[in-house]
Amino acid sequence: QVQLVESGGGLVQTGDSLTLSCAASGGTLNSYTTGWFRQAPGKEREFVAARRSSAYPLYADSVKGRFTISADNAKNTVLLQMNSLKPEDTAVYYCGTTRVVRSSWRDVGQYTSWGQGTAVTVSS
Repeated sequence: QVQLVESGGGLVQTGDSLTLSCAASGGTLNSYTTGWFRQAPGKEREFVAARRSSAYPLYADSVKGRFTISADNAKNTVLLQMNSLKPEDTAVYYCGTTRVVRSSWRDVGQYTSWGQGTAVTVSS
């Protein structure tokens, strides 16, 4: 089982940038589909972005053009670069990973390992 640890969250202002990291142990992320999801208070966990080696990344419409998902294979880490942050981006961000996706990368139920989350707050 892969263990994941997110980091990089914090309190920022509208328009600022932030980079989240998802560090893995017990498995090589380059062999997995890795996704970023977020959960705002009182809401369900929602898809943000996902990637897999040798495939195009996938983004939610709400973050397309502002967020970039990438991998640092040397550190066995997946990053989420977030630019032009908005108050509606405020949430706890989680990374998840799985070897096999049977439906959609957007489906939270497809991911078998999760980190503990890192909180992002964007003030207006």
